[in-house]
Amino acid sequence: MSEKKIALEIKGLKVNYGAIQALKGIDLKVYEGDVVAILGANGAGKTTTLKKISGIIDGTEGSIQFYGREIIGEEPEKIAKMGISMSPEGRAVFRDLTVEENLKAGAFTQKDKKKIAETFERVYRYFPVLRERKNQVASTLSGGEQQMLAIGRALMSHPKVLLLDEPSLGLAPLIVQDIMKIVKEIKNEGTTVIIVEQNAAQTLKIADYGYVIELGNISTHGKAEVLANDPKLVEAYLGKH
Repeated sequence: MSEKKIALEIKGLKVNYGAIQALKGIDLKVYEGDVVAILGANGAGKTTTLKKISGIIDGTEGSIQFYGREIIGEEPEKIAKMGISMSPEGRAVFRDLTVEENLKAGAFTQKDKKKIAETFERVYRYFPVLRERKNQVASTLSGGEQQMLAIGRALMSHPKVLLLDEPSLGLAPLIVQDIMKIVKEIKNEGTTVIIVEQNAAQTLKIADYGYVIELGNISTHGKAEVLANDPKLVEAYLGKH
């Protein structure tokens, strides 16, 4: 069997917000077709990592390579066109637009109408409720539906790598299970996924590999099933057994 390609590699990434060092030189590898979890407490640097991959923030040292191409310094739109798409924390759907208009907005990097139509079908297959609500204004959706819409919108650009920032935040446990199951389906259909989460237990069930960030450093990393059984991690993030 041929070796998996590295889709994304971060080396020595440092990010400062003024005098505060949010990331202190992290290294991270994401292989094509995997789900990689980035875990940690609030303020650890998880969201900063995703924002830097997307090109949303400046002020950095280090390297981020996407299929061997350096992307630090590239504009967010260019990074999106290369094949990296993000579903942000807090969903950030366009509240006054309909479900369908939100999804169309996500396809801004795509020119091929046939491909856009196919991706609509794919998103509606993952999230049938969005098809039912396609003419509804996004602000009238439940929190879970808005989260599904945010993920669907990120998928509309047909990304090679999908970044998910806290997709379970504020959602009921059953909805979280549904969303995690769909993330697994997205991965099984060939999209690489990087998922930032505080809900470590659910995330490690669907992830292949995980990294734990503490105060801007990676404190531990390994295969998801190994991390899920790590006593220190269990105590810190998974609740004491």
